[in-house]
Amino acid sequence: MRNYLFSMLSFKFLILACFLFVTTVYGQEEDNNSPNFIIIFADDLGYGDLGVFGNPSIKTPHLDKMSFEGQKWTNFYAAASVCTPSRAGLLTGRLPVRSGMASSTNRVLFPNSKNGLPASEITLAEQLKEAGYTTAAIGKWHLGHKEEFLPTNHGFDTYFGIPYSNDMDRLQGEAYKGYWKRPNDSIKTEHFNVPLLRGTEIVERPANQNNITKRYSDEAVTFINQQDETPFFLYLAHNLPHIPLFASEEFKGKSKRGLYGDVVEEIDNGVGKILDALKEKGLAENTIVVFTSDNGPWLPFKNNGGTAGLLRAGKGTTWEGGMRVPTLFWGPSILAPAVISDLGSTLDLFTTFCTMANTNIPTDRIIDGVDLTDVLLEGKPSPRKSVFYYRGSELFAARVGDYKAHFISQGAYGELGERVQHDLPLLFNVAFDASERFDIADAHPEILKEITELVFKHKSKLVRGKDQLVERE
Repeated sequence: MRNYLFSMLSFKFLILACFLFVTTVYGQEEDNNSPNFIIIFADDLGYGDLGVFGNPSIKTPHLDKMSFEGQKWTNFYAAASVCTPSRAGLLTGRLPVRSGMASSTNRVLFPNSKNGLPASEITLAEQLKEAGYTTAAIGKWHLGHKEEFLPTNHGFDTYFGIPYSNDMDRLQGEAYKGYWKRPNDSIKTEHFNVPLLRGTEIVERPANQNNITKRYSDEAVTFINQQDETPFFLYLAHNLPHIPLFASEEFKGKSKRGLYGDVVEEIDNGVGKILDALKEKGLAENTIVVFTSDNGPWLPFKNNGGTAGLLRAGKGTTWEGGMRVPTLFWGPSILAPAVISDLGSTLDLFTTFCTMANTNIPTDRIIDGVDLTDVLLEGKPSPRKSVFYYRGSELFAARVGDYKAHFISQGAYGELGERVQHDLPLLFNVAFDASERFDIADAHPEILKEITELVFKHKSKLVRGKDQLVERE
């Protein structure tokens, strides 16, 4: 009897051990199957600047292919209409006004700015690192140039790029507006004393911007080739096509759209290299790549700026051209190919990628991003039903469904007029009228009432972060 009991106990322990082994291995496989994420973020690229979004002159075959194989989002919004708050929103999933990374005094950070993204903010990189991801940032940061604010102190394992916009630290004595009236061939990379960093160390100053797009893309490919079993997150934020415009010799004069087109076509070429690297490494089937822009085109620079297509206005404004951006999602065997006309935002990348990586969403703060997982994987309707349009720290407009109300409107960079506070808000059906030409407020008071009530509720609960952009040294 004793031997029988001993045998039965031994058998049970054996079964338990096998169960634990299988569970552990299966769990590890599940963890290792977490998708990789790549965000490619262009700077000042307009809604109408890609072939697949209707540009007749700029050839973007790799981005077009991303669209055909993946998803093209036609109602996708940046978190803000200028650089710094837009980037803060993407990486934190929070409206920039909550983190203090939006200001009506200084709309972006400068080389003499005192602050940057607060350490109290949780970035997507930090969230994914908690889930076991390897993280890398390449390109323009613009969330604080001091060491404490750089990517390696905000969840990224490595960083290679410039800390702020490529037109800053200009060495020429000529007035800013006068300088940009020069012909393109007289604008030189050495006129801008912008540092290129690896980690927190300056490795080149001034950064050679003639080939910087190529170097960023090559850096991304090198990072991809170094990956093995650990899931990864790569954030590639190009400096361009923000002015000054520079293209490598291979792409100069290539586009029918001039230098601006050359720049966009070189970015497209880099996207092709990245997708090829994923395929060659066997990672394409388990990687989601997002391509989008930080805001709309910088219109005052005319042919050296992009186009918002049929959308009204551009960078710096809360008209559609300032914040609706061309957006593509790519992920063979993961995403359901489609054209998505539902609402989405760069704010949503935080929540969506955290969900896909099986890491918890922070509960100690308001997260404005919604989870787009079911839209991406199954083609279900988007849970995002509204968009808030901030200019600096002020709410100028709001969209609910197809309708958008402007409570305040204003041009930018000397174009499209001064600030106007609308006693009766302007109302547009931006599904019918993406150019915002036909004010229908008088005909739809009930819709205006709905949007106004949403804005009132939002403002009544809003806790603003301390303005991090206002102080300079």
